[in-house]
Amino acid sequence: MKRHLLLIGVGLLLTAVMCLTAGGFIHLGFISRLEAQLYDLRLNITAPRTIDPRIVIVDIDEKSLAEEGRWPWSRDRLALLLDQLFDKYGIAVVGFDVVFAEEDTSSGMKVLERLSRTDLKGDASLRRMMPELKKTLDYDLRFGSRMKDRPVVMGYYFTGKDREGGRTSGVLPSPVFTADTFKGRSIPFVNMIGFGANLAQLQQNAASAGHFNPYIDPDGVCRRVPILIGYRGNYYESLSVAVVRTLFGNPPLTVSFPEESGGGYDVIEKLHLADLEIPVDEQVCTLVPYRGGQGSFPYVSAVDVLRGRVPAEQLEGAIVLVGTTAPGLMEHRSTPVSSVYAGVEVHANLIAGMLDQNFRHRPGYTRGAEIGTLAAAGVILSVALPFLGPLVSTLLSLGILGGIVSLNTAAWQNNLVLPLATSLLLVALLYTFNMTCGFFAESRARRRITGLFGQYIPPELVAEMSHKPDDYTMEGQSREMTVFFSDIRSFTTISEQLDPIQLSLMMNEYLTPMTRIIHRHRGTVDKYIGDAIMAFWGAPLEDPDHAEHGVRAALGMREELVRLRARFKEKGWPEIYVGMGLNTGNMSVGNMGSEFRRAYTVLGDAVNLGSRLESLTKAYGVDIIISESVRERANDIVCRELDAVRVKGKEQPVAIFEPLGFKGEVSEAVLAEAARFEEALSLYRSRDWQAAGALFRELATQAPGSVLYAMYCERIAHFEETPPAPDWDGVFRFETKSG
Repeated sequence: MKRHLLLIGVGLLLTAVMCLTAGGFIHLGFISRLEAQLYDLRLNITAPRTIDPRIVIVDIDEKSLAEEGRWPWSRDRLALLLDQLFDKYGIAVVGFDVVFAEEDTSSGMKVLERLSRTDLKGDASLRRMMPELKKTLDYDLRFGSRMKDRPVVMGYYFTGKDREGGRTSGVLPSPVFTADTFKGRSIPFVNMIGFGANLAQLQQNAASAGHFNPYIDPDGVCRRVPILIGYRGNYYESLSVAVVRTLFGNPPLTVSFPEESGGGYDVIEKLHLADLEIPVDEQVCTLVPYRGGQGSFPYVSAVDVLRGRVPAEQLEGAIVLVGTTAPGLMEHRSTPVSSVYAGVEVHANLIAGMLDQNFRHRPGYTRGAEIGTLAAAGVILSVALPFLGPLVSTLLSLGILGGIVSLNTAAWQNNLVLPLATSLLLVALLYTFNMTCGFFAESRARRRITGLFGQYIPPELVAEMSHKPDDYTMEGQSREMTVFFSDIRSFTTISEQLDPIQLSLMMNEYLTPMTRIIHRHRGTVDKYIGDAIMAFWGAPLEDPDHAEHGVRAALGMREELVRLRARFKEKGWPEIYVGMGLNTGNMSVGNMGSEFRRAYTVLGDAVNLGSRLESLTKAYGVDIIISESVRERANDIVCRELDAVRVKGKEQPVAIFEPLGFKGEVSEAVLAEAARFEEALSLYRSRDWQAAGALFRELATQAPGSVLYAMYCERIAHFEETPPAPDWDGVFRFETKSG
């Protein structure tokens, strides 16, 4: 009975903690991240994934740059673009997801003006011609004149403390609200301290303007956009709102507060634009109603509009947004529907949401609904589960879980976003806690730890784990860890030189000290694969310094190999040389296998990369290669960058490094050589083949037989004869697993 009361007490405590978290009294970051991921999941499942033809994106894409030249284009071309859009195609409104903050001097007008003022011969003919020339050659004037009396909406951006400080450029449009509008209220607007806006003569001729700042959540994902941003006491509308207002003839934007506020409630509930409503949260941001991945709206090349190659029916009466997807120009956004998403399409989704009145909303009362759900589910499970068997406990927990999900789904279908993470987490925690306590006793758990992990890690670590046996499990989990691979080079040749008995003795004498070093640095030996060793750090024991421990083990093994080669030579055995690779990243770790055999091991893309790095050591002529993620965490290790590569099976470039030793212990000569290599590598990446080749040849002379320097000399010789493509990023691609 005491055990049951203890379980009930812990269950009610967990329920109270979750209720306090839902009420905002406790902040648990992982719950916020889980809530965001569940929101993304629901959004992706229910997204219509259809194309909305009402909004067309005129794309400054690679095709446009290829035909019209690099960006920025001269403003006379943009003036022509406006003429084409309005006169030829008859669009309804155009919004620019581009800022024109600097004057266009490409026509040479500034030079002519200077010459007209400094005419030494006293000939006033040029000065007389200047007014007419200005009409033709002042491209900003021409661009601005094409905006006049047309529904053109300019775009601009605000900057906060983390970006360019309080710098300003260009001029802002008139605010939609002034400071007096919200006097006496403490509304937590998104406030900024600087801006980058358009030239005055452009802004003055435009019908309107709006900011295109997103709201980036802590996980780097854009789920919301501030409808209003505060700057020096005034409030400015977003680009999407400005476009819709311009489309409807610039009706006023108004706000409404919850009815129960009595006028003093410091939260805006909705904004009103003509007959449209825009629900907002406490920061006056709205959730972006993403239709699907990038391409949910028609894209046409800007050059095709300039040259009249777009079918008239595709643009007639359309809302047009001018933006870019060209590499180097596109401002990528990470969104719930895609990790790489064009910023201009975020505004398109918002405009479509306003026109369709299709916004999801998190009103303030959802917090009360969440607390009520948590309290009901928590009390039922806390009181019932300690007395129920495994099957009934599972059915009850699944039933409550299903009810919560069903309620949440029904609300979602009515555009109401109810929190879900805390409820799911509480049910999972209570169920897991009760099942765990029901099946395992402390003494049995200690024996289980010793039996499960004794073959992987040293006894002293098993003893450490046994003090908190419930903290460790062989069940699959994902965590950040460091993985290690090593392999004896030319092992087939070595094995052919020894009879089976001698080979077995040699391998035992090699593997024993290597394993001892891994254990000494708190590593877990995964397996031996012939002559290869696989190990990892960070499981089953949590190890915040897993990367540094892995590198220290590798450096210790390199030192031990020097002694081993001397002993092997005395015994008449071949000298052995070993390649080692380490990578840090998220991995799945646990007891994996089949019903016939299982092993505690790690899996995942980060593990595969560690294996690839080991195989690259021979290609670069080094003993150890580590990834950039390892180098960033191994603060006490001196490294030099070897290259940036794309290994087999991965498109993302990977920077690879060679650890040289511990800080304060690496000789000046080695540091000087590393600095010269870094200089040569920089020249190589900047395509200065002659200077880079000279440095690499100098290094090769100083280190005869260096595979690394010879490899770069060979690459440079190839590139001098066959230069890489203009978009070459300095990354070398390995097409085979072994490099």
